[in-house]
Amino acid sequence: MALGSLHDKRSTAPVAEINVVPLVDVMLVLLVIFIITAPLLTHAVKVDLPKASSTPNQTQPSHIEFGIREDGAMFWNGEPVDFAGLPERFGAAAAVQPQPEVHIRADKLAHYETVAKVMSAAAKAGLIRIGFVTDPSLQQ
Repeated sequence: MALGSLHDKRSTAPVAEINVVPLVDVMLVLLVIFIITAPLLTHAVKVDLPKASSTPNQTQPSHIEFGIREDGAMFWNGEPVDFAGLPERFGAAAAVQPQPEVHIRADKLAHYETVAKVMSAAAKAGLIRIGFVTDPSLQQ
């Protein structure tokens, strides 16, 4: 700080030092205010809740394994089915709550048109959970 010096010369230049004492005072006041008010901000109501042991009931929806071979043959959970009977089967499956998932297992050489028709019939019947089953170990 420039309070005095050993030289007798008196300089009229302004002091270029920053006075941090007021800044420190303000920060300490704010710190004390926050220390006092922080515990008051938690509005916790102490309630003695009853104790109960239960496990959540998780119902897993069933799924339909729908297979399509290269030659166009279709299978409903391993049972052969023709395309004409699909709308009523999908309609009956859509009425069940929770709705089952349709897992389509199509041969890699199956025609896309057949797969698209099956997906369209399932969607028209009201089934919303349709997925493809693949084998990740056979990647080329």
